[in-house]
Amino acid sequence: MSEIVESIRERYLATLDRIAVAAKKAGREAGSVKLVVVTKSQPVEIVRAAIEAGVKILGENYPEEGVMKIQFLQEFSAVEWHMIGHVQSRKAQLVAANFNFLHSLDSLKLARKLDRFCGEANRTLPVLLEFNVGGEESKGGWPAWDETRWQELCAELADVFSLPRLKVHGLMAMPPLGETAEFSRLYFQKVKRLQEYLSGQFPLVNFSELSMGTSLDYEAAVEEGATLVRVGTAIVGARKYKTEIE
Repeated sequence: MSEIVESIRERYLATLDRIAVAAKKAGREAGSVKLVVVTKSQPVEIVRAAIEAGVKILGENYPEEGVMKIQFLQEFSAVEWHMIGHVQSRKAQLVAANFNFLHSLDSLKLARKLDRFCGEANRTLPVLLEFNVGGEESKGGWPAWDETRWQELCAELADVFSLPRLKVHGLMAMPPLGETAEFSRLYFQKVKRLQEYLSGQFPLVNFSELSMGTSLDYEAAVEEGATLVRVGTAIVGARKYKTEIE
């Protein structure tokens, strides 16, 4: 095993151990949390090393960059490729045709395009609904920072749930950037409350998955109910290049 593979493997296993501890602290099974290793802006060689180190789920932020890596690494057919970044409507076809899971479905317009392209590709795409729980203009997602207005979201969400080629599995959110995990915790708790609210409004929809938590705060996210955490830097290191692909 190469030095790079071994280094990534050590950090990957250490992260899984910390997830297990956080899950146990919250009275949950370690297996109830999946680790998405974020490889955006990493070269294909690093992504290959991560797969060889045992990584099972890879997260990409930019459709074109992700598709390039998927094509280069086709021999690793057991790996899941998750799109976790904002998807422009004009890139919907790339996501619909190539990715195993989408964390960042943030509008009815995008949902309709994905549904159409999935139909053309004869695929069903598992998705998470992205919500903006911090009120930041720079963040995507349905506006959910004001809990008193959650009812206003329901009509549009019902239209999303009616699309036959999209399979909703839960929620995703990115709290405002803070310096501590405790800063993020309040937002994670809000996402959990939103999950419970939507489950009551739409009892036939699956909201079991919560994608929240990154290298800075994933342990707090697990303690507050995350089932998917997105960790990049802590496992594969700093980004190797800045991409212009969006």
